[in-house]
Amino acid sequence: MARRSLLAAVAIVVVLASCDDIVRPPRPDPDLVGTTVEVAATWSGTERENFQVVLDAFAARTGATVRYTAGGNDLPVLLDSRVAAGSPPDVALVPQPGVVAALAGRGALVPLSGRTADAVTANYNDAWQRLGAVDGTRYGFYFKVANKSVIWYRTESFRAAGVAPPATWDDFRAVSRALVRSGTTPMVAAGGDGWVLTDWFENAFLRIGGPTKYDRLARHEIPWTDPAVVETLTLLGAYWRTPRTILGGPVGAPQITFDQSIADVFGATPRAAMLFEGDFVAADITRLGRSRVGETAKVFPWPSIRDSAPAVVVAGDQAVQLKDTPGARAVMTFLASPEAAALIVGKGGFISANVKLDQRAYPDPTTRAMAAAVVDAGVLRFDLSDLTPQRFGGGSNAALWVLLQEFLAKGLDARVVAQRLEDAAKKAYGSG
Repeated sequence: MARRSLLAAVAIVVVLASCDDIVRPPRPDPDLVGTTVEVAATWSGTERENFQVVLDAFAARTGATVRYTAGGNDLPVLLDSRVAAGSPPDVALVPQPGVVAALAGRGALVPLSGRTADAVTANYNDAWQRLGAVDGTRYGFYFKVANKSVIWYRTESFRAAGVAPPATWDDFRAVSRALVRSGTTPMVAAGGDGWVLTDWFENAFLRIGGPTKYDRLARHEIPWTDPAVVETLTLLGAYWRTPRTILGGPVGAPQITFDQSIADVFGATPRAAMLFEGDFVAADITRLGRSRVGETAKVFPWPSIRDSAPAVVVAGDQAVQLKDTPGARAVMTFLASPEAAALIVGKGGFISANVKLDQRAYPDPTTRAMAAAVVDAGVLRFDLSDLTPQRFGGGSNAALWVLLQEFLAKGLDARVVAQRLEDAAKKAYGSG
């Protein structure tokens, strides 16, 4: 009897101690209390709000203050000027591998070491670790990855038109025609943001030119006048210019921003049935509160073109360290943890490459499937525009962005645009 009472008492103490560990917040780090850490990234709107949850969690567990700086599409310009002025942010999340390589070449980045290096080794597979290296030295890791090879659709529109998700480009065009007949505009092509049009091009080119040509075009080892480029532009132009196929037509589409396009499909007054962009659209659908991801808002993979194999274009935001301070090192280590990944994937519209992340953290089966597609794809390629020189492929005034917007709006001949792209590429690659 006494022995049972003693055991019971011990059990109660253990449970209470365990509960106390769970309820009591982590003790602040004395090395970080009172310090300020600046983190820069491209994100705004919903993406910024979701990332702020991660930064707030870091601040709560360390006692540091975190200041977020939004660089938008021109983050590389911001980093370049801040580095030149000797006042870079502590940490940045950079979507362009070429920008990371350029910063590393200037000696502006701190190589991964210590606890951060250990966390990356433990939580990321070899393939993603290699993507964070420059000339064999690891400078970063991909905190966020994106599946940019899915097309979102309103299930109500498909049901009304009597169509199912298409598997091939011919099926895709047939579905679009059926939607028109049912009285619904098929697609929003958000030409107001040039990066969306580059994603259209990359997905079509990967399937028409194949992965080898995709890699060679990214390195400018083949010209932008290559027949596969012209064929890709011709295919896209034919779809965009088909009457009543894209919202606003070729003239109006360049006025529609990416954010607006989501509301045009999944907002209070839908104006179209489909939207092309990556898994991150889910967060904005949820924010709008009019559709439920996986129920009234679903996805299908980018259609096969001429029996092309399943392929996924991915992108990602790479965490890199620009200051060698305790705060910078602590932020990097936290971002590499499964805890940080779980905080943000649960918000939706976010995919992590962290292999230690419990897949149940994803909020719905649709997002979970998009994450799995990044891992299981037979053909996987990084966003082509992010692999090119900044002045050519990334940024509001980049040649690829501007010329694709002109191609959409003005109905230019595909061969003319291909030649202009090649002329711009020669200048950009020639300048390094």
